[in-house]
Amino acid sequence: MPSVYIRVRERLDHVVVSVCDEKLLGRTLSEGKIKFNVNEEFYGGDLVDVDTCLRHLKNATIANMVGTDSVEAAIEAGYVHKNAVIYIEGHPHAQWVKL
Repeated sequence: MPSVYIRVRERLDHVVVSVCDEKLLGRTLSEGKIKFNVNEEFYGGDLVDVDTCLRHLKNATIANMVGTDSVEAAIEAGYVHKNAVIYIEGHPHAQWVKL
């Protein structure tokens, strides 16, 4: 089972969950005018298995994820629609907000 980095922040009425594939932490992805920094401050947290990540996404009101393992697991679990995914340097990125 793949490992992903997850950071969970609770703020007032929101639970913000940031997830990235292990191999992407610290990288900057570039495509055209897009420069996407997968930085440790936002994404680096605990290294966990994908099932743990999905349990946290269940409680999230805001989610931001990057990487094949992270995004595909969220799609399979019904948290992300495949048409809502963008690709940067071939790596999937998805985000959502519950209002």
